[in-house]
Amino acid sequence: MYYKSIADLNLTILTHTHLIPGDTDLIVGIPRSGMIPAVLIAQTLHLPYTDIHSFVSGRIYGPNNTVQQITSDLFKNILIVDDSVASGSALREAQKMVRELDSNFRIKYCSIYVVPAKAKKTDIFFETLALPQVFQWNVFHHSILEKSCLDIDGVLCPDPTLKQDDDGPLYLDFIKNAPPLYIPGCTIGTIVTSRKEKYRKETKEWLSKHNIRYKQLIMFDSDKGKLTYVRTPVELKAQVYKSLNYLLFIESSLYDARRINKLTGKPVLCTENFEMIAETESLLHNIRSGKYLPRTRQILLRIRKKLKGR
Repeated sequence: MYYKSIADLNLTILTHTHLIPGDTDLIVGIPRSGMIPAVLIAQTLHLPYTDIHSFVSGRIYGPNNTVQQITSDLFKNILIVDDSVASGSALREAQKMVRELDSNFRIKYCSIYVVPAKAKKTDIFFETLALPQVFQWNVFHHSILEKSCLDIDGVLCPDPTLKQDDDGPLYLDFIKNAPPLYIPGCTIGTIVTSRKEKYRKETKEWLSKHNIRYKQLIMFDSDKGKLTYVRTPVELKAQVYKSLNYLLFIESSLYDARRINKLTGKPVLCTENFEMIAETESLLHNIRSGKYLPRTRQILLRIRKKLKGR
C-alpha cells in the first residue's frame, strides 16, 4: 500500500517546483484530484490558476473572487496538473478537452506521481509511485473501499461526546441524529464498529439515511463476538480485518489504529491525523517506497567496494 497525505503532497511539490518551466503563465487543474496540487503549485509560484472546464470556457479565477477572461496574449504557456497518472485515462480525457486550443496555447502536462510504466505519458512528473496507491484527498472516493474495513464513530460520523456516550437515551439519540462526517462515494466492504449489537437497527437506519453502501455490518457484543470470543472492540476489528482478504482498515483512534496494525500486520489509516500506520510492512515494500533508500544505498556501495577489491 503506497499512501500519500496532503502534507506529503505539499512537501513533494515544494521540493520539485524547479521542474516547472519558468515561463509558465497559468496552472490548470484536472478535477477532482488534480485541483489540490494545482492550487498548491499556483500558490507556491504566485501564478493564476483555474480548472480545466473553466480553461476550455476561457475563464480564470481573478483576485477578490472576480472572473477574468483568458486571452493567448496574456496566458501563452499553460501547465495542466493532475495528482497521479496510473491508467492514464484522466490525462487522455484532459488532452481531448483542450485539443482545439493547442494552436492558441503552448500546453504541457504535469503529474505529481506516476506509475513507473506511465512515466512517458506526461511531460513533467515529480515522483514515481507503484500500485496500489491511495491518497488522503481521494481515499473516500476510491474503489479500494470495497476491499476495506471502516469504523463508524470518528469516520462516518463524529465521535460522541462523553456526555452522549452513556449507553442510554443520550447515546441512542446520538446514533439516530449524528451528523455525517466522511461519506464514501463507493461501496464499503465491511463496517466494523464498537457499537453494541443492540443498536443495529438504529445504526442501519442512519447508514441508509445518508446513502452509505456496504456489504456487511459487524457490531461489538461483549457476550458473543461475531467470529470467536473477543474482549474489546479493537480485538474484534483486528480479528475481522485479519480474516478478510482486505487491503485497508480506516479507524478513528490513533491508539486503536496502532493496535489493529500490530495485531494484523496490515495497514491502517487513522482519521485522527490521517496517518497510515504500516509499521509491520515488509522490507521489500519499504525499499520500493523509498523509506529505507539511504540505508540501501550504503549497503550497495559497500558491496560494490568489495567487488572492486577482488
